[in-house]
Amino acid sequence: MKILVPIKRVADANVKVRAKSDGTDVDLNNVKMAINPFCEIAVEEAVRLKEAGTATEIIAVSLGEKACQEQIRTALALGADRGILVETDVDLQPLGVAKALKAVIEKESPDLVILGKQSIDADNNQTGQMLGALTGLPQATFASELKIEDGKAVVTREIDGGLQTVSLSIPAVVTTDLRLNEPRYASLPNIMKAKKKPLETVTPEDLGVDVAPRLTTLKVEPPAERSAGVTVADVDELIDKLKNEAKVV
Repeated sequence: MKILVPIKRVADANVKVRAKSDGTDVDLNNVKMAINPFCEIAVEEAVRLKEAGTATEIIAVSLGEKACQEQIRTALALGADRGILVETDVDLQPLGVAKALKAVIEKESPDLVILGKQSIDADNNQTGQMLGALTGLPQATFASELKIEDGKAVVTREIDGGLQTVSLSIPAVVTTDLRLNEPRYASLPNIMKAKKKPLETVTPEDLGVDVAPRLTTLKVEPPAERSAGVTVADVDELIDKLKNEAKVV
C-alpha cells in the first residue's frame, strides 16, 4: 500500500502572529515555521500503518515556496520515504491546493491519502473535501480512528452527535482529527538520514494545474482587545449590567 501525505508549512503553533502595519497580510518575517499540527497527525498515522506492515511506502508532499523543503525533510525524519515539493510563489488557496494534489495523485496512484482536516493559519477545513470531490474518491473527514480491514479503510469519525464509523473502498481520502494519535518527535539519527532521502521538485505548470487564487484578501487586522472586567456588588447589579450594558439578557 502506498500512502500520500500532504503537509503544510505554517507558523509554529506557539508563536503569536501579528498583522502587518498596512493590513495586507500576516507578518511572518523571522517567525518560526513548522508542519501544521494536523498534518503531523497525518504523518504519524501513515508511519504507524507502515510499522504495522500495512503500508509499504509513504510520500510526503507539500505546496509552496522552496522553504517548504524544511517541512518535507521533517516528515522524512518522522518516517516518510520520499518527498515531493510543488514549488510556487503563488498565494495558495484550498481549491488550487486540491487541484495540484489531484495531479500528484494521478501521477503517483496512492492507495490512501491522509491529510490534516485543516491548517491552523487559514483554518479553512476545505482542501480534503475538495480533493475528494475532484478525484471522485471515497472520503472520510475528522477521523479519530483508522484501520485497514479486508482491503477497506474503516474510519471512526467525530461528528456533532458523537462517533460515526464508515467503511471506504480503497483508494480513499481521509482527513485527520486531533484525537487520532499523538505525533512522535524526530530522533537525531532519523533527521540525518532524512537528508539523504529523495525529494522531487515540480511546479504547477509541470502538473498542468492552474493554482491562481480566486479570492482576494481585503484587510488583515488583529481582534479587538477585550475591555477590563468590573466587580459588581451583588446579583441585582450583575443582572442590571447584563440587561442595560451588555444587552445579553
